[in-house]
Amino acid sequence: MPRDARIVPGANDLLLEIRPTVLLTDLYIALRNVLRHRRRSLMGIASIAFGIVALMQAAGFVEWVYWAMREDTIRSRLGHIQVVREGYRERGQADPFAYLLPQRSPVLDAIEALPHVVTVAPRLHFSGLASAGDTTLSFIGEGMLPERETAFDRGVVFTAGRDLAADESAGMVLGHGLARNLGAAIGDNVVLVVNTASGGINAVEGPVRGTFSTVAKSYDDSALRVPLALAQQLLRVEGAHVWIVVLDDTARTDETLTLLRARYGDSERLAFIPWYELADFYNKTVALFSKQVGVVKLIIAVIIVLSISNTLTMSVLERTGEIGTTLALGATRRQILRRFLGEGLFLGVIGGLVGLALGWLLALAISAVGIPMPPPPGMARGFTGAIRVTPALAFDAWLLAVLTTLAASVYPAWRASRLEIVDALRHAR
Repeated sequence: MPRDARIVPGANDLLLEIRPTVLLTDLYIALRNVLRHRRRSLMGIASIAFGIVALMQAAGFVEWVYWAMREDTIRSRLGHIQVVREGYRERGQADPFAYLLPQRSPVLDAIEALPHVVTVAPRLHFSGLASAGDTTLSFIGEGMLPERETAFDRGVVFTAGRDLAADESAGMVLGHGLARNLGAAIGDNVVLVVNTASGGINAVEGPVRGTFSTVAKSYDDSALRVPLALAQQLLRVEGAHVWIVVLDDTARTDETLTLLRARYGDSERLAFIPWYELADFYNKTVALFSKQVGVVKLIIAVIIVLSISNTLTMSVLERTGEIGTTLALGATRRQILRRFLGEGLFLGVIGGLVGLALGWLLALAISAVGIPMPPPPGMARGFTGAIRVTPALAFDAWLLAVLTTLAASVYPAWRASRLEIVDALRHAR
């Protein structure tokens, strides 16, 4: 039976339990060894900290991209939750006028009164032909209430002119790409021609009040927006296709979604769609970047494993005589194993904490300066990036440091525990 174990009385079987004092003693000795071999320990801690700092900057930039793209996508046109009639997503393209929501409704008023709801913006979707001068192009349009659209100012940037006013009755705003292709400037009249709900054709003419840009260039190349009353007059309908719910915090999306579905999903025959089911480009970007961050983690883990394994292996070679003496004085092989694993654990913990502190300070410095980025593929404008270090990211980085150093210390610890006492003592001469 090992010297550091004892029989637990009163048990049905003979159980071996490591004495807490022995385990604490081994950890204390491991910490003393880390502090005693300062140069080697500092080299190991530096390599761990460097890897963690690099991981935090790379993953922090990607985390910021996730956050900025998510908020811009939500605040440009999707909102946090969209309320539509059941079946609109599946069959609305073929017969959009069969799924109209009412102009006013007790349900709409109740949703607006919910906690954390900033606004509920009704929108009426339509499409047709837009003409300016001799140029005619197809468009996708939205009728909206301008006073309800203030919550979307984050993702919509006006490149010329202004947004629609609350009392606007005949004006329109065009996507930057659509205005450029039409050759329409601020103040020019544009004619819109659409098919009405009854199957006829209707047209309206109005001045261009402004041009806007969102995160999606493809949307800006074909989109225009008009007051809701003008869109209803043009299509000869009442109501809207969708109510867009904007919350004060994206993290409350699922909570509010569950509440809305429980209250109104079956009784009112309404469908509630969260933003992440509609943001296809965002979801694909997250999937791509997540794989890239995973590769970065793997590379950093390999670097840490090789560095710490080399450090502890050199420590075993240099301390062979010391290990032999410790074994001769009565220490068990299991204790030697635990002590070297403890050294790896302390190197990982200390190196991870140092890396977190340096990485956080570097992230603050880089974010204060900003990272100028060109427009990504499929987007209309560039942006100034930053490093976003979240608690989850910091914990993952620290845990990576601890686990990789523990993994790296297994072989050196096993090698130290298998030394023969005679050979180890002879090595010291």
